[in-house]
Formats: sequence, structure tokens, C-alpha cells
Amino acid sequence: MKVLLTGGTGFVGKAVLEALLQLPLLEVVLASRRPIPFRERVSVFEVSDLANGCTEWCAGLFGVDSVIHTAARVHVMSDQSQDPLAVYRKVNVEATLALAEAAAKSGVKRFIFLSSIKVNGESSAPDAPFSWADTPHPADPYAVSKLEAELGLQAIGKRTGMEITIIRPTLVYGAGVGANFAALMRLAASGVPLPLGGCGNKRSLVYVGNLVDLIITCLEH
Repeated sequence: MKVLLTGGTGFVGKAVLEALLQLPLLEVVLASRRPIPFRERVSVFEVSDLANGCTEWCAGLFGVDSVIHTAARVHVMSDQSQDPLAVYRKVNVEATLALAEAAAKSGVKRFIFLSSIKVNGESSAPDAPFSWADTPHPADPYAVSKLEAELGLQAIGKRTGMEITIIRPTLVYGAGVGANFAALMRLAASGVPLPLGGCGNKRSLVYVGNLVDLIITCLEH
């Protein structure tokens, strides 16, 4: 099997790459903007910044059976862009759909997309976790962009026959985590009292290793 992986230098993508290399007889094409150290069974396909939309995917997709797309403009608590939705759409929607179209044309059989639970909304009723069948309620530009990508991928899959697998993880934690979770960890480690007394809120988390296991299951199923 030959797999193209995007986002392989990111938090989740690194873990996916390590898991892929544990599988026998599997070749990985790693789409990357920068060189990486040599790895057995890993070839690097150089890509431009996904935000500029200039990547020609055909060479990287040659002979590829499945795509695992983890690359994205990630969610940040306070986006300072003048038009955050336009920026998120450039990477999370337009670049994703361009890759999917190229994958379908190249004969890729399965496209695994890492979306976000934020597509469902910001909160659910007590003891009533979100379901895949719930009506989406994205509440910020990042979530809107992920939903638009999902809908576009489903349309491509329906039109071309390429299998589309969409995963909506909750907040991912584990060694090497960054972004908002890392900021929270630094705050907790600072020793400053946190104003959380009497708070009954619950937050769903997923360990990066468990998420990777799911991605590999989706790849092999």
C-alpha cells in the first residue's frame, strides 16, 4: 500500500507517520514544505504553502492508494486576521478540495480527512455527547471552514466514487502538544490560582495515540 500524508511534521501528523511506519509493506509519501531527515520507506513530496494554492499534486499522488490529510490552518483563540474566515477557507477548504480532486483523478481509493468536533458546535447537553448525525452548528471561522471542507469532500466522493472518511476529533493531547492546549498547560504550571472553583463543566479530550489508532483503522478497514 502507498499512502500520501499531509501535515506529517505537525503534532498529529508526526504520530500518524510513526504509526504508518510500523505497518509492513507500506510506503509513505510525505507532503512537506521543508526537508526532513531520511527515513526508510518515506519519500518526500515538496509542496508550497497551502495558502497560496500553487501545489501540483499529480507527481506526489502517483501510485497512491490512500490519502491522510491532517494539514490545516489550526484553530487559535484570538485570530488577528482582518478576515479570518477567508484565511481559513484558503487552507482548510480550497487546498483540501484541490488535493481531493487531484487524488480522485489519480485513482486514489480513499481520502481520510481530519476535521474537528467544533463542526458540531461549542457545547452539548449534559451527558449527551455529540453524534455524527447531529445537525452541525459551527460557531467560528475555523469550524465553518472545516464544515465546508467536509461538504465539498462528500460531493467529490459522490461524483468520483473515491471513498471519503471524515474524523471529527475533540481536543487532542499528548507529548509534544502545542497551540491552545500547551498554553493551558503552561498556565496550570505557573502556580497562579485559576478562577475555576465551583465549575461543573466537562470537556472531551482524546489522546493522540488513540486518535492515530482510529486513523490507521480507517486506513486498513
